[in-house]
Amino acid sequence: MAQRINLYKKNTLFFLLLIAVLGTACSKEENQLSDYDNNKINLVIADNFNLSAFSAALRLSGLDKNLQDGAGPYTALVPSDAAFSAGGYSGPVAVLTGSPSTISRIANYHTLDGKYELNKLPFLFNQELKSRGGRLYATHWIKGTDTILTINGSRVISQNIPASNGLVQVINRVLTPYLHDLLGDAIAAESSITLFTQALKTSGLLETIKEQGPYTIFAPNNAAMQTMGYTSIEQISNTNAEVLKRLVNYHIVKDRRFIYDYILSTGSTNTSRQAMLDGNSVTITLKSDANAPGSFSGITLKGVGNVTPVNLVGGKQDILAGNGVLHIIDGALRITQ
Repeated sequence: MAQRINLYKKNTLFFLLLIAVLGTACSKEENQLSDYDNNKINLVIADNFNLSAFSAALRLSGLDKNLQDGAGPYTALVPSDAAFSAGGYSGPVAVLTGSPSTISRIANYHTLDGKYELNKLPFLFNQELKSRGGRLYATHWIKGTDTILTINGSRVISQNIPASNGLVQVINRVLTPYLHDLLGDAIAAESSITLFTQALKTSGLLETIKEQGPYTIFAPNNAAMQTMGYTSIEQISNTNAEVLKRLVNYHIVKDRRFIYDYILSTGSTNTSRQAMLDGNSVTITLKSDANAPGSFSGITLKGVGNVTPVNLVGGKQDILAGNGVLHIIDGALRITQ
C-alpha cells in the first residue's frame, strides 16, 4: 500500500512538472509570436490582393527580406496589378518568370529610403526624389477642387498606407527606370527615330540637349520625317544646318513635361499652348478617355502649320532620361504649311 501511495505521488509530481514545462514552452512560443511584426511594409503589400504583382517583384529581387529585416523607414511606390498588366506583366506569375535583372531594377526604382508623405510635399512642379534605382519626379497639383499627386507622370491612386517601418503609395503605372543620364543618348537608343536623331546631330542641337536641362523632346518617327521629305540619314547629313535647326527647335521644350502634366494643367477648354525652344507655340488638345467619361487618356499636338493633329506613338511616351523626357510622335510639327 505504501508503495502504491509513493508511486502515485511520483506520478503526480511528474505530471505537475510536465504541465509546468509545457506551460513555460507555450508561454515562450506565445511571446515569440507576439514579438513577430506582421505589419512590415513588405507584408502590408503582400496582404493586399491588388498589389500581388509588386509583391512578387519584391520576392524575385530579394528586396522583401531587406524591407522585412530593416528598421526603415521606407516608402514603396507600388503599381497596382492593373498597372503591371498594362505594362505587360499579367499577374505575379508573369513577374516571377520575368528577367530577374529587369524586375530587380523595377523593384528598386519604386523603393525609397525614408518616409515620404507625398500629400505634404510643396505645391511644386516635378520635385526630385531619389529612390534606390534613380531619380523620380513628384508633383503636387491642385485641379479644381481636387488635390492630385503624380510621380513621373503617373497618378498616386492611394496614399500613405501605413506600415510599421514605412508607407505604401499606390500608383497607376509601372515606372520605367531610366537607362541614360543624357536625353541625347536616350534618343539615340530608339530605332524608330534615327532620322530625327541625325537632324539633331547635323543641326548642332545634340550638344544643346547634353546640357543640364531639363528638356522635353517630341521626336517625329522615321515615317513622319520621310513625309517631311527627309528620306535618309545621308540626305539629312547634307542638309543645311540652319534649316534643320528651325525644324528641330520646334520639337524641343525647355522644361521636363510628362503627358499627365498637360492633362492636369489644361483648363476647361481642354486646350492649351506650349512654347517651344524657338519661341513659337504648339497647341495641346486633351484626348477624351472612352473608358472613363470626363477623363482624358492623352494629348494631341498641332503646330501652327499643321493641318491635322499629331499623335503620340503608343507606348513611346514619358521616356525618362537624367536631364529630360522623350515622347515619340507620328507626325512632324510644322511652323508653315
